[in-house]
Amino acid sequence: MIKLKSIGEIENFIEENKIALLYFSSQDCNVCIELLSKIESLLMSFPKINAREVEIEKLLLITGKYSVFTLPCIIIFIKGKESIREARFISVKELQNKIEKLYKYIR
Repeated sequence: MIKLKSIGEIENFIEENKIALLYFSSQDCNVCIELLSKIESLLMSFPKINAREVEIEKLLLITGKYSVFTLPCIIIFIKGKESIREARFISVKELQNKIEKLYKYIR
């Protein structure tokens, strides 16, 4: 997954994509590393979702701006508005179900 390296890149990414997924992680978070591959596999079923990773240790200010206080954290924006947020104990199956419900309404 491509990594975003600045607040400007994050804001542009959300603005430019109809469905934008941000995956907040840390290099020191083993769960984050393990979950990333599962999320990438899941996203293969949803080609309209554009996803990027944000390593929080490189962008400490981002935690406050997006209220990310635990890792891993996934936020999905639809047309710039937060629509799904999952953090800490993320069930890939539950996330898939939530995405499927919203995805069928996106054209």
